[in-house]
Amino acid sequence: MKYVVTGSLGHISKPLVQQLVSAGHSVTVISSSADREHEITALGATPAIGSVTDVTFLTATFTGADVVYTMVPPTWTASDWKAHIHSVGKNYAVAIKASGVTKVVNLSSIGAHMPSGCGPVSGLYWVETELNALDGVDVVHLRPGFFYSNFLSQLGLIRNMGIMGGNYGVDTTMVLVHTSDIADVAAGFMLNPQFAGKSFQYISSDECTTSYIAATIGAAIGKPELPWVNFSNEESLNGMLQAGLSNEVATNYTEMGTAMASGEMSADYTQHTPAKGKISFSDFAKEYAAIYAAQ
Repeated sequence: MKYVVTGSLGHISKPLVQQLVSAGHSVTVISSSADREHEITALGATPAIGSVTDVTFLTATFTGADVVYTMVPPTWTASDWKAHIHSVGKNYAVAIKASGVTKVVNLSSIGAHMPSGCGPVSGLYWVETELNALDGVDVVHLRPGFFYSNFLSQLGLIRNMGIMGGNYGVDTTMVLVHTSDIADVAAGFMLNPQFAGKSFQYISSDECTTSYIAATIGAAIGKPELPWVNFSNEESLNGMLQAGLSNEVATNYTEMGTAMASGEMSADYTQHTPAKGKISFSDFAKEYAAIYAAQ
């Protein structure tokens, strides 16, 4: 079979490409960076260098594919983050229709049932909407939880202030996921594309309270008393601005944290709870400790 994978060789796309290539299939990887060409080729895949803002490029690359994996690459410079994410979804939809692709595995997120109020994830609601409007195309939206790796952004907070924290609410239970578990689910759908119509699949590796998250990371790095501190929305916003994030990005992340704290972000997940992935948060804490020690 012929596959096209977007997302270059990111934390999900790279292991996904490795699984598809190992199964003996033809894989084309879309990347915006020509510097990735050698690495993509070394994996046994074919690089396609171009931008997800270029519909002509996407259409040409998608043409002939049996299944396409779509994701919106991260950007930190958009003046309207949600609108940018939506625009990439529109581009994918136009290219999919024009290329004749009939099977799509789309990376979305927990909280994508919210058309507004969930920061960048609400942009993914509109990506899902664009793909769901395609006639004759089977689409499965992957809705993973909060990435374990997102907590790596707190390394500085741990070192400088001896805390972890966020505006996620007091001892909120977070739906968490390892990117390898996402790649496994994506590969399963792509290698056996029996999905039909429009559907979604939640993906989680663990569910942990914020206090457990801090305690588990703390134990792994030799700081067993490491606390989780709940920030107000204002504190969260100001902290991100001081860390160098743009107002647009910081405002959207603060909004997402508010949706997490209220329970709205995970409300639909609780109605469709999946089986857990292979990698628990305590497993990830060992990875975290190794990165912490290396810095």
